[in-house]
Amino acid sequence: MSQESVVTSRSAGIASITLNRPAQGNAINLQLARELEAAARECDSDASIRCVVISGAGRLFCAGGDLSVFKDAGTEVAGVLTELAGTIHSAISHLAHMQKPLLCLVNGPAAGAGLSLALLGDVVLAAQSSHFTCAYTGIGLTPDGGMTWLLPRLIGMRRAQDMLVTNRRIGAGEAERIGLVTRVVNDEALAEEGANLALSLAQSATLALGATRSLIFQSFDSSLDSQLARESGAIATAGGRFESHEGISAFIAKRSPNFKGA
Repeated sequence: MSQESVVTSRSAGIASITLNRPAQGNAINLQLARELEAAARECDSDASIRCVVISGAGRLFCAGGDLSVFKDAGTEVAGVLTELAGTIHSAISHLAHMQKPLLCLVNGPAAGAGLSLALLGDVVLAAQSSHFTCAYTGIGLTPDGGMTWLLPRLIGMRRAQDMLVTNRRIGAGEAERIGLVTRVVNDEALAEEGANLALSLAQSATLALGATRSLIFQSFDSSLDSQLARESGAIATAGGRFESHEGISAFIAKRSPNFKGA
């Protein structure tokens, strides 16, 4: 039996997804893409999962696409890229639209589609040893994984152009400074800090967080008036849920809310 390319585990409402091809830098082949899509689909649909965490096994977070697969495909590489990108895009879509928070723990270098995946989190903690490279044009390819959507929104058009056109490597400190990641932590502290944050997110009002995620994504295609209408509808819906009743009651009673009691 072949080794799992994506390892998933659950604890206390947290689903942990680990890219698991450490000898290959967690480079994405079709097996990894399919397993990631299956894991993302399950996280999206399972209401018992309250927070999702993505990280990589070994020294790298993800080196991007597995170039040996592209080379072996020869003249059929276009079909291989279509299937691989389509599978990864399905996984990214599920992770982006699920109604629960996503935490990315970037344990090492991230490139290509691995960079796209790293940037997808609502919160992105990066190890001090991590660095970030778009990499596509250096091998004659164009971006995938939502990178051309994510980068300009996170760091602005001019910086996104710099990264995409020049393939300049961005170190962890610069990544935090320009808003590519949320926060940089020492390598040895990443796992513990990530675990503590994941537990805090899982204990929070995840339905409200999920709706907030949707509002943020929708805002880039909305006028102010249409976004105000969306916000009105969302807050009215949230107000009728257990989370709101519990949160307001806990605030008035000066106690900690139990959002997991729904």
